Amino acid sequence: MSDRISVVVPYRGRGVNLRIALAALADQRDPGEVEVILGVLDDDEMDGIHREFRDRLDLVIVRGSGPWRVAAARNLALRQASGRTVVLMDADMALPPGCLRDLREAHDPTVCLVGQMVDYDNNTGDVSSVDVRPYEHHRKILEDLQETGPGDLDPRMRTPHVIPWSFAWTALIALPRAAAVDFDEHFAGYGVEDLEWAYRVARGGTPIVMGERFFGLHLPHVRDVAANRRAEGPNYRYFLRTWPDHDVELACAFGDFEANELATDFREVIGGREFVVAREGRRLTVGADVTRKADETLPLVGLALPYDDHSLDGVTIGEEITRLPARYRDKVLAEARRVTRP
Repeated sequence: MSDRISVVVPYRGRGVNLRIALAALADQRDPGEVEVILGVLDDDEMDGIHREFRDRLDLVIVRGSGPWRVAAARNLALRQASGRTVVLMDADMALPPGCLRDLREAHDPTVCLVGQMVDYDNNTGDVSSVDVRPYEHHRKILEDLQETGPGDLDPRMRTPHVIPWSFAWTALIALPRAAAVDFDEHFAGYGVEDLEWAYRVARGGTPIVMGERFFGLHLPHVRDVAANRRAEGPNYRYFLRTWPDHDVELACAFGDFEANELATDFREVIGGREFVVAREGRRLTVGADVTRKADETLPLVGLALPYDDHSLDGVTIGEEITRLPARYRDKVLAEARRVTRP
């Protein structure tokens, strides 16, 4: 495998931002050998974008078909990557001019390095329109940040990193190609596919760490938070169904960033106790010892459950759940109401 860097970008319908992202990649200072691979699902803009950048970048466009799934688009590009190091990057990220040079010189090739996202608000508000600025505007900001360093502009830098995969948002990540597993294409719509991917990367033995000097500028784009949340719920439940453990259910219940902040407390609260969710037919027992054979048992407290809304006839809450601190007990009770038929 060559010493090149493979930059993998999934893409659909954000030509303005992609052109800025590609301009920033073309503007890298002494980056060494770099290939940029776009994973695209049926987008008519690609021919024009390829003509614009083919003389400035080693640009490969891999096309697929079917409904939009960011995991599928990433896989299209990732499977063509030939570099020793892969950079996973969204089309809404612009890198500072020295980014790939610094990555090549300083990156520990055994770790998964999570890049900071400057100007990302963590999906806290709708964006209905965007003030489009030219690349030169963003380039000045990036050059200034490269001189000073991004500091703690990304909120993930302001809290201890307890659950490694909870911070692995694939807007910007670098890792060894050998550790870059495929994304699970069962995820649909917004979110969670990157967390599940990072969960498997961590299980494979690759450390996941935040990059202090590895960063990019997040470019604004239209966003509907309510729609994102509606897609996120089923995706989290699929994650929990696939990997039922306490850290995953904590993320499903509170969100990835919040789960990381709560993880130490939650682990102390449950201690060495074995909590179990047991399903018999369409009835569920949460938090109680299983004394007879159930149709399904999961090693969960019950903060989150991998069942659809109103899909069960009833939920029995064990006494140990009632003794949990309110922030956790209330989540269990709310989840029990969600899955129970009215």
